[in-house]
Amino acid sequence: MGKLIYEGTVKVDFDDRTLAHLQLVIGTKLRRGEPFHFTWRDDASIGDGRTTVWIHPRCSLVYKFYGSRKPQLNPAWIDALAYTANSPTGLYLVPEPAMPHAQDTEEHDLAG
Repeated sequence: MGKLIYEGTVKVDFDDRTLAHLQLVIGTKLRRGEPFHFTWRDDASIGDGRTTVWIHPRCSLVYKFYGSRKPQLNPAWIDALAYTANSPTGLYLVPEPAMPHAQDTEEHDLAG
């Protein structure tokens, strides 16, 4: 399990694979200077509600990975997460789509 820490006070656990995908999408938006909302479901232990934070270029973010290996990224999931981040509702987790074929991944890498 990894941890995303927002402004030093809001802390949320995600598995390392999910966190790696979120880091890429969030980093891309911030490099472009594009602020957005990020919403996730809270764990039942803290009320089973939702939390939304305003992600902007000056916010403090920490990505803490507990595994030693960098997870393999799924370009289809990156695209799906980026789609939500660019929507009026902002970034939220969507289920991971099937991993594209190796040829599709190579074409995505060349295009992106």
